[in-house]
Amino acid sequence: MSSGKLNEQAKGVYIIAATPFTDEGAVDLQSLDTLTDFYLGCGVHGFTLLGMMGEAHKLTAEESISVVDRVIGRAQGRQVIVGVSHAGLENVRRLSHEAMMAGAAGVMVAPPQGLKGDEGLYNYYAQVFQALGPHIPVVYQDYPQTTGVYLPVSVFERLVDDFPQLVMLKHEDAPGLAKLTKVREGEKKPGRRRVSILVGNGGLYYPQEMRRGADGAMTGFAWPEMLVQVYELFAQGRPEEAEDLFDIYLPLVRHEVQPAIGLALRKEVLFRRGAIKSPKQRAPGSSLTAADRTELDGMMARLERRLAAAGRLAKAAE
Repeated sequence: MSSGKLNEQAKGVYIIAATPFTDEGAVDLQSLDTLTDFYLGCGVHGFTLLGMMGEAHKLTAEESISVVDRVIGRAQGRQVIVGVSHAGLENVRRLSHEAMMAGAAGVMVAPPQGLKGDEGLYNYYAQVFQALGPHIPVVYQDYPQTTGVYLPVSVFERLVDDFPQLVMLKHEDAPGLAKLTKVREGEKKPGRRRVSILVGNGGLYYPQEMRRGADGAMTGFAWPEMLVQVYELFAQGRPEEAEDLFDIYLPLVRHEVQPAIGLALRKEVLFRRGAIKSPKQRAPGSSLTAADRTELDGMMARLERRLAAAGRLAKAAE
């Protein structure tokens, strides 16, 4: 996917980028460079910064825009989406405009906790679109497991019909396969736009979501090459091969989506793969025990054996 503004045709893998920190807790810009290069080496089609798994809520406003500037400057023209979710609309507006001025392709907004009712949800996003203006492309992040806000398909369809700048759904509702199908079926209505749908949840339901009409993935699984290869196999009309490949990684996909320690596991793998200098999370954050690390040793070794047996090797970033 080339640079420029995000639109409804977006597809592929937009990696949810981790935010590297030093052991002392400072943003590690050198590791951000190597991490960006690692993601590029894995073949990602775009980046998403300042997501929930990017520890955005732990960054200052100045740190947030420094991360955006750094990745955009190194992304080799890949599109960069910036998470701007915040309880205050002025903060959403300010960061959105700063990100777009820095060269972002669009922004991602999740509903704030506590929104009640269909009209409350619709009205919140109407206010967001008004605050941003019509020229900033927006991704709706549907992650009720964290936000506590459920998005009915009927409300999403109203938003799509009424606001052309809504160009993508980041689909993370679970169980949510029926919702994905319903959105795609609703797009057959005359005059309704087909928007891009990228899926999250660590890739846990990735093959099934692709079969139901997803356009790719937006998640941060620590083996991004798998996400890319599965997408490419689907694009080539080889879904069975895609699912066979996914199955090799499934134990680690499942392991990484554990509550509480999932981000610690993700950063530990990125550290072991040479993408970042430290697996540190900024406080407060979880950490791995010796038993956790030993367990991960065995799982990673098993992955390499299974990839070798299948005639594939994980793409290691130079």
